[in-house]
Amino acid sequence: MNVNGVAAIVTGGGSGLGAATGRALAAAGARVALLDLNEGAAAAVADEIGGIALACDVADAASAEAAVARAAEVHGPARILVNCAGVATAGRIVGRNGPLDLTAYAKVIQVNLIGSFNLLRLVAAGALALDPLEGGERGVIISTASVAAYEGQVGQAAYASSKAGIVGLTLPAAREFAPAGIRVCAIAPGIFETPMLRGLPQEVQDSLGAAVPFPSRLGRPEEYAKLALAIIDNPMLNGEVIRLDGALRMQPK
Repeated sequence: MNVNGVAAIVTGGGSGLGAATGRALAAAGARVALLDLNEGAAAAVADEIGGIALACDVADAASAEAAVARAAEVHGPARILVNCAGVATAGRIVGRNGPLDLTAYAKVIQVNLIGSFNLLRLVAAGALALDPLEGGERGVIISTASVAAYEGQVGQAAYASSKAGIVGLTLPAAREFAPAGIRVCAIAPGIFETPMLRGLPQEVQDSLGAAVPFPSRLGRPEEYAKLALAIIDNPMLNGEVIRLDGALRMQPK
């Protein structure tokens, strides 16, 4: 799909992977709406790229419905969705103080998995009503999984299972929307430079980067954005989860 002039929505657009993806889409000519709980952070990026920023709790149906509707009023119905909103709360299933608080586990599932599904259902519904573009495409939806979906570490039970849910969602969604020309893929990043990781001591960041076979460093948000645009551009990519990890395979701890 040629993104020039096309309406796009990016969740988690105020920082990290979402901000980089919003910048890349805008540079390619897309009309970008950045959704984020932190509307101020999203607004700063939106001002930079000529997009719009909308406050949105992706895990809340009404909040997401309002944000998608507002984005459609400004840019028209979105043909592109990139789900980058997420949280990474850590905790053992049974720790020193007993079983993990169920609400902590549920929050990660709500934001990472249900939040991605929430936006997927809304953007897909809007794209289904659009006329097909050249080649029959109506839309492209990309969600963010993680290598933790395959090699979740001790303490990552909530995060890993939420990202495994993204992996499991991708193929059935792609199959459902294939007759209408809407493609669905996911990206499974390894260890990337995000606000959370940048808050760690430099020696810890260096140690994490050194664990990546090649290139032996943390991934850059711009590299995630490049892959997102490559997926959008390539009509044969559908129903696929693509690892972006420098050949990293996570160890148990």
